[in-house]
Amino acid sequence: MKILVLNCGSSSIKYALYNMDDRSVVTSGGIEKIGLPDSFITVKLNGEKHKMERPIAEHTAGVQWIFEVLTSGDYAVLKDLHELDAVGHRMVHGGEKFNKSVRLTPEVMADFAKCNDLAPLHNPANIKGVNAVTALLPEIPQVGVFDTAFHQTMPDYAFMYALPYNLYKEYGVRRYGFHGTSHRYVSQRVCEFLGIKPEGKRIITCHIGNGASIAAVKDGKCVDTSMGLTPLEGLIMGTRSGDIDAGAVTFLMDKLGLDTKGLSNLLNKQSGLAGVSELSSDFRDILAGIAAGNDKARLAKEMYCYRIKKYIGQYAAAMGGVDVILFTGGAGENQWEVREGATKGLEFMGVKMDVEKNRACRATEAVLSAADSKVTVCCIPTDEELMIALDTQALC
Repeated sequence: MKILVLNCGSSSIKYALYNMDDRSVVTSGGIEKIGLPDSFITVKLNGEKHKMERPIAEHTAGVQWIFEVLTSGDYAVLKDLHELDAVGHRMVHGGEKFNKSVRLTPEVMADFAKCNDLAPLHNPANIKGVNAVTALLPEIPQVGVFDTAFHQTMPDYAFMYALPYNLYKEYGVRRYGFHGTSHRYVSQRVCEFLGIKPEGKRIITCHIGNGASIAAVKDGKCVDTSMGLTPLEGLIMGTRSGDIDAGAVTFLMDKLGLDTKGLSNLLNKQSGLAGVSELSSDFRDILAGIAAGNDKARLAKEMYCYRIKKYIGQYAAAMGGVDVILFTGGAGENQWEVREGATKGLEFMGVKMDVEKNRACRATEAVLSAADSKVTVCCIPTDEELMIALDTQALC
């Protein structure tokens, strides 16, 4: 069975073609700068990357280009599109309506569109991707896998905000959480890796990248997560502030004369590591800045790791303890400094790291804790695309 996975953003489309017989990636890549004259596609095939340029005005043309690359030219891997059995889509915000992956029908798409207010940049782009495939391959089965779905098992006392209740009922204002497909994949995979069952286990999954979130997973189900109504809440991220006093928000609006758009730009695009360090949103640049004696880079790193550590402690308390802590995502998988900084000082709750193992690990499945640690700490590289492909296979 061959499944194409699509992840459509506002100006990009990422893709991966899977052979589900052995779960291998046949080819992958993505289009960037859709709507601009210098848009391009990157194709990954047989361990090599190839780049081609072409003006792509909108998503239907982008999907068409991906189909062309898959079936013709130097990087073709299919004889024709009929070799595709299904298409799986990353869908960002499913609200309360979608708590699991579903086959995409006109009725489902209508319900999904009702969630657009909750993710005005992402959901419309997801819809464009589905419509583009429908226009080009009207008969092919399509499946939606929702970023928010895994977190729908949170209890009401964890997902509610202490606002007037009618705001929840009328506008759906509550905590939803994101990165759910990643948290679901790694929380399942770590159990397979360690040879344990999810039942009875308390797992804290740390997805640490330019966007970052943490989830508390008990008995295989999410009971809390750090992101909220939007991906802004929670951890300090590359350019996002994470948690901030709401009073500070209104204070800044008055002092800086910001409207809601200006405030959103400040908190989402000018804050986080980039805002504090005044250097970069990339953790690698932060580390280079520290090595060069940049004190603001040091402060950004310490704030970043401290926030992760606080959430780990919170979720251990929420679950009555923790058995496994895992790190995933770009920085979580590759930067030992993040893992060390986020776990240092947690010895009181049974966390004891193996310094050498942690510093040697880069983007590989590994146990990073010492043999006598009461809590197992792991690195588990995420694979959201495979999770989408598996859900698509199961529903087709």
